[in-house]
Amino acid sequence: MITATALTKTFDGFAALNDFTAEIPRGSIYGLVGTNGSGKSTLLRLISGIYRPDGGEILVAGQPPFENPSIKERIFHVSDDLYFLPQSSMNDMARFYAGIYRSFSWDTYREMCDRFPIDPKKRINTFSKGMKRQTALILALSCRPDILLLDEAFDGLDPVIRIGLRKILADLIADGGMTVVIASHNLRELEDLCDHMGLLHAGKVIFAREIDQVKLGFCKVQAVFKVPPKPESLKVLDVMQYEISGSVINLIVRGNADQVVAEIHKMGPILVETVPLTLEEVFIHEMEAVGYDYSKIIF
Repeated sequence: MITATALTKTFDGFAALNDFTAEIPRGSIYGLVGTNGSGKSTLLRLISGIYRPDGGEILVAGQPPFENPSIKERIFHVSDDLYFLPQSSMNDMARFYAGIYRSFSWDTYREMCDRFPIDPKKRINTFSKGMKRQTALILALSCRPDILLLDEAFDGLDPVIRIGLRKILADLIADGGMTVVIASHNLRELEDLCDHMGLLHAGKVIFAREIDQVKLGFCKVQAVFKVPPKPESLKVLDVMQYEISGSVINLIVRGNADQVVAEIHKMGPILVETVPLTLEEVFIHEMEAVGYDYSKIIF
């Protein structure tokens, strides 16, 4: 559905995206994660046709989106920086988008108004941040786009609304094959929602995989010893993180889980087991592998 090949976009000599290549399949929920300034928002603007690539190409349904109205009307981009017409209500914005998107559904709009606690007659400039985000999502979903681009989609939403939004997105994809791309820093949210994931850093893709494969290649192990082994005795393993608490050691290791556990068994543990690895832990250690030093960040 969306294909980027050697995609490059620069601003005043700075490469926001640099030789970026990825494919986003139709009917998927694709999560984009990365450090600040990694190129996530730039990529969404290139997909939506706001920006023209400086190099490479971006294709949506086989066509470049820039200055292409037939492709743009199939895409809805909810930016992190929301904008509404001055003094407008949600009903005003609905009429505005109904004039732009031929796919706009008033039935869907009325359904969304019933499901979200927003008064469609009130002026949007009186809304809170979370209410404005809900308004943008209601309008986006009512346009029934083939491709929905969400930049920090859950920012400012309370837990109940987040759960409802996840269900709505899943239903729309199941019913109509809509493709959703979400750029977010909330890895826990993406872990529950997405079926594909792309990690960006310095304008390049570090990996792009199905969510079930993201954690492959890493394992987290907890082991109990009478006398815990010292870190240097674990050189046979590619240890990414070593923590010790009394007789218990916790390891994050790059490699196959079965092989790692077999090696630890050779050290005579009382107990050894694998522990579920979070997406956040994968993110941190993948970034460390490309030289992103978290130890220099002051909290």
